[in-house]
This record gives sequence, C-alpha cells and structure tokens, in this order.
Amino acid sequence: MKNLYFLILAFITTSIGFAQIPSNYYDSANGLTGYTLKTQLKNIISNGHSDQGYGSLYSGYVTTHSDNIAETGYENDNTVLLFYTENPNGTDPYVFNHGSNQCGNYNAEGVCHNREHLIPQSSFNSQSPMQSDIHHVIPSDGFANGQRGSLPFGTVGSTNWTSQNGSKRGNSNVAGYSGTVFEPIDEFKGDIARAILYFVTRYENTVDGYTSFVMFNGTENQALESWAIDMLLDWHYNVDPVDQREIDRNDAAYNYQGNANPYVDHPEYANLIWNPTPDTEAPSNPTNLVASNPTDNSIDLTWTASTDNIGVASYDIYVDGDNDFSTSNTSFTVTGLTADTGYCFTIKAKDAAGNESGFSNQDCEMTTDNGSGGSDCAAETFELIPTNSGSYLERTWTGDNGLMWTATDARTDRTLTGRAITLRNGVLTLPTTSGGIGTLTLKTQREFGGSSGTFNVNVNGNLVGTINYDDTVQTITIPNINVENNVSVVIDGNSTGSNRVKFDDLSYTCYSALSAEEFDIANVKLYPNPVKNNLTIDLKSDLDTNIEIYDILGKKVFQSTLNKTSTINLQALKTGIYIVKITQDNATISKKLIKQ
Repeated sequence: MKNLYFLILAFITTSIGFAQIPSNYYDSANGLTGYTLKTQLKNIISNGHSDQGYGSLYSGYVTTHSDNIAETGYENDNTVLLFYTENPNGTDPYVFNHGSNQCGNYNAEGVCHNREHLIPQSSFNSQSPMQSDIHHVIPSDGFANGQRGSLPFGTVGSTNWTSQNGSKRGNSNVAGYSGTVFEPIDEFKGDIARAILYFVTRYENTVDGYTSFVMFNGTENQALESWAIDMLLDWHYNVDPVDQREIDRNDAAYNYQGNANPYVDHPEYANLIWNPTPDTEAPSNPTNLVASNPTDNSIDLTWTASTDNIGVASYDIYVDGDNDFSTSNTSFTVTGLTADTGYCFTIKAKDAAGNESGFSNQDCEMTTDNGSGGSDCAAETFELIPTNSGSYLERTWTGDNGLMWTATDARTDRTLTGRAITLRNGVLTLPTTSGGIGTLTLKTQREFGGSSGTFNVNVNGNLVGTINYDDTVQTITIPNINVENNVSVVIDGNSTGSNRVKFDDLSYTCYSALSAEEFDIANVKLYPNPVKNNLTIDLKSDLDTNIEIYDILGKKVFQSTLNKTSTINLQALKTGIYIVKITQDNATISKKLIKQ
C-alpha cells in the first residue's frame, strides 16, 4: 500500500506542473473598483470551482501545503507545512508526513495534524463548499488548532498561550476590538489575510449571515469589520506580502479545485475594493517647535503633534533647509553637528499616503564648544537591543560602546551571528562619534520572503554608499569613506520597503589622515550640484584623478581620468541620486550628486 501511495503522490506532484491559472482569468475585472470589482471577482472564482469534498483535503495538501521550499529556514523535506507551528527561521519543533499522524486524540503539540478552518465552521454551519475550500481550510497541528478555536485573528497584547513557533493567543491590542484574539507569526499573516479576503469575496452572497464570526460585520459588500479591514490590509501589504511560496500554493489550489485566490495574483485588488478613494488631505502644520539642550554635536527638538483625517505617519526634520532626518515621534535629537555652529530647524508632517503639511515655525540654536564626545569609533553586536519582539516599532538602546542607538520600523527577535536588528522600511541611526570614519563593515540577510535590494549609508547627511542584501548572509564593506572629525552615520532607504532585513556585526574604522599629497583630493569640487547637463570637476591640482559615477544600485554609469579642471556632460543620465567616486593615487573619497 505504501508503494501505491507514493506512486499517486508522484503522479500528483508531476501533473501539477501541466496546468496553470489562465492568463486571461481576471480580464473581466479590468478597470473595476470598489464593491463592483469584488462582485466580479466573486463571479470569476465561483465559475469553475469544483468542491472536492472534505475528505479529499488531506490529498490536496500534498501539493498545496508541503514544505518543499528551497529558502533559508525551511527544511525542503516535503513534510506538511503548518502555519501555526512551522519555524521559518530554523529547525521545526516537530514535523508530520503526508498520509500519517492525522488526528485522533491529542493533549499537546506534535501529536497529530488535522484541518483548520480559518473561517470557523460554526459561522456557516459546516456547509459546502465552504467546509472543504482549500483556500481557507489549511492543515494544522491538532492542539494548536484547538487553542485557536473560533477566535478572530489579531495582534496580541497580553499573552495566555504560545505555540512552539511563536503563534499566540491573548488579549487584543488591535484598535477597535478588545476581545481575545489569535496571532500567527509574521511569516504567515499575509497568507491568512488573503485567505479571509478570498472567503468574503467567494461567498459574498451569503457572508452577511455568518455573523457569529466577530471579524464579519453582517453585510455582503464590506463584509468585514472596519478594524479587521485595517489590520488585514496591513498584514497583506506590509507585514507579509505575497511571495513565491504562496504563488506556487495558489497555482496548486487552482489545479486542485479549479479556482484561484485573486489577492495572491493581484495584491492591488484589496486596496481597490476596500480602500478605493486615495487620501489627499494633508496633515496640519506642526507647531511650537523648540530647539534646546545643545552639545558639541547635537541639539534636541520638541514640537506639538499635527492632526490628520487618517493619521500622521512621520515627521521630516529640516536642518538649515535640508531634509536630513525623519521620526514618528514629536521629539528628536539631531546629531552629527559641528561644534560652535548655529543651526535652524523646521518640521513637516507626513501621512501614510505621502501628503505633506506645511512647515512648522523655525527655531535656531548653537552647538557648544566644550570638547565633548567620545574618541572611539563604532562597533556593535546588537546583543543589547531591547527584549525580543516581533512587532515593528521604534527601538532605542545603549550599544556596546555605551552610546545610544536608534532603529525605526524595527523588530528585535531575529538572529544572524547572534542577536540582530531587523529593519523593514526603517532607519538605523548610529551614535555620533568624533574620530571620523574610514571603512564601514556589517553583515546583512533578508528575512522571510521578498527580493534582493539595498539600503543607503549616509554620513553627516551625505550618501557615501549602498548596502546590498538578499536571502544569503553577506558581509558588506564600504571602503574609503574618509570623513574626519564628528560623524553621524544613518542607514536608511530600503529599496523595497516591504522586505525585512537583518543587520549584525556592524563596525567602522576611524578616519586615518592622508599624506600631504593625498590631501589634495579633499579640495576637489563638483558644481553645479544639483546638475542638469554639464558638471564641472575642479581638481585643484594637476594629479591624475579617476572619476567614477555610480547609480543608487551601485551600477557604474560613467568613468574618466582627468588631470585638470574639466567639464563633463551628464545629459544622458536619468534624474536621481548618484555617487561620484574620486581617486587620486591611493586616496579615494565619495560625493553625492543629484541629477535633475
């Protein structure tokens, strides 16, 4: 019998590759928005849906829910993939093979697995085809399934049970709902959100009657409570966007029962239905900006919060007219300043849709000249970051060098060589040091799904290089930064803001003085900057000088060797930010260039 099972499995696994969702599957939905789009999607995914029966789900899971994922953290061993108990960052606490350990009796995790209805059966009285729809009925550890029960999904404040992979149950901290909720780990929040959006679309005609499930609001159109929509869209777009694993699972589900989840194939549909009108209202201007508590290299800022029809997402901080910093708080310490120097500050508020307020009042302050600030350069292992948390928040901690570090939109529960800070669309701000900077080194790795990308490295507000990341562990070095005196290093600008990236073992060497001849390179000037067409490079010497220009992704777009002041034509370059690398003998510096 075992041989027959594996023969059937091989046939299913092989045949899955021969069918795919038709390229014109969603054509009739083109150009639609709002609930009209939702109804048309219901028509599309209802047509062709063939109920395979509740008993057939286990065989369907062989192709839809197998750990056959060749990504870091997954076993790729074809065991059953379980959302509540899979460990995507290491060895699973236990595994189940397809065709075995299906539930009978159990009193703990790891005994058996069964079928979990993300939309509880009790809400639709176990009717078909809802009971056996593989898009929302998933395999689950039996005990973990029981701990979730019929609870709504949400984010947990106070926890009263936690699974072995970190899924948890407890009191809700979701705005708008105060009951008990169940929270899966981030890796599967998007999968679950898209399954729920699928359900209220596929069963639009009857979902208004399924009100025993508290996430539903008793209507056919909106279908979901407003708090649930806000949370599910955040999970769908920000926490766990669609990845290749889920695309493959959706294709397999189409092969199994003849319909697809439209929110996997077209993630944009969710906003077009539940958030079709873009937010165009700007926040009010920040007020009562006060600059205070100057040191040799920092000044504190406080201001009164802006108001907005949806909500203020962040504040941009302008130093002498340049937007150098951003924060979600109403206070900030501007670092990297020069001693005995006057600075003027203004603030703008920004909402999640990118609408900007006008400027706040301006306030000015002068740094001191007391010789304060340490002489050590930076080295950080991130072992002292705040207590492990999977939420993306602003984090501050005292680092290995005894100085304050800050990270926004960051979580603290991941590891690389040891504990690591994980950024999504955030900013890592290093403490200001007075020894300058020569070469910066750190390790990176993308967590969960996503694509390869880059972060920017800024020193005293100037872009000096980019940091690459992908799903492998990389050690990145940016050489020849060579900025002396006080330096403030900021890492920001994730090229794909939904990617989650771990940083570890960050360090930079102190500035090392150049020889007398090499000091000529510091006098090289670029103007005008920003530039439209012709850029003048004033060498200030007759040394042979190599000029290389790189785009923001590190691709070289120009190179020339000069020995006198020259003008080069950059008309062919696209509008954007570039790095100009200037080399004389053994000395190299980098300058930021803005092409208009």
